[in-house]
Amino acid sequence: MVTLTPSLELRIKTSSDWVETALKDFDAFLVDHASCERKASAVGMSFVVRYPDRPEIIEPMISFAREELEHFHQVYKLISQRNLILPPDEEDVYVNRLMKQVRFGREERFLDRLLVSSVIEARGCERLHLVADALPEGDLKQFYRRLARAEGSHKDLFVRLAEFYFPHSVIKERLDQWMDIEADAIASVPHRSALH
Repeated sequence: MVTLTPSLELRIKTSSDWVETALKDFDAFLVDHASCERKASAVGMSFVVRYPDRPEIIEPMISFAREELEHFHQVYKLISQRNLILPPDEEDVYVNRLMKQVRFGREERFLDRLLVSSVIEARGCERLHLVADALPEGDLKQFYRRLARAEGSHKDLFVRLAEFYFPHSVIKERLDQWMDIEADAIASVPHRSALH
């Protein structure tokens, strides 16, 4: 079990097989990683658009979206240096499996969207650390170490924002359920040169 915060623990640790697969075609990994960063930025702005009546989340979500967009730009520069082209978006099977578990109802949906975002960031944090550890010494390794640290702060951000609106006990119970849902989702996705 990977401990990320006292309340946020991934049930399944990513295997070394995934790391080998991801690095085997690092160009494909970079392209997918760029897509994930861009989508994360869009998620931040979707909170701003959908929940303008929740002022505690607006500034943090704008900052989150900007930081993720900056990460996208940084990864895009790596892609451009390798003469790669960003392809059209593909469905992320892992994220889609998670999103199918988001409940309906205004409050339930709001809580679930915050917590599933936290879970996705937690998995990203873990995997970016693994990529950074596996890369040879150099600028790319340092770049991935910085990104992994940023993902660590993002996973905590969404849980902290939930605490403005929901009792700790409600968050803890639902987050525990999300950890089980995430474990099933990540276990069902075959290894590939992609973040998820």
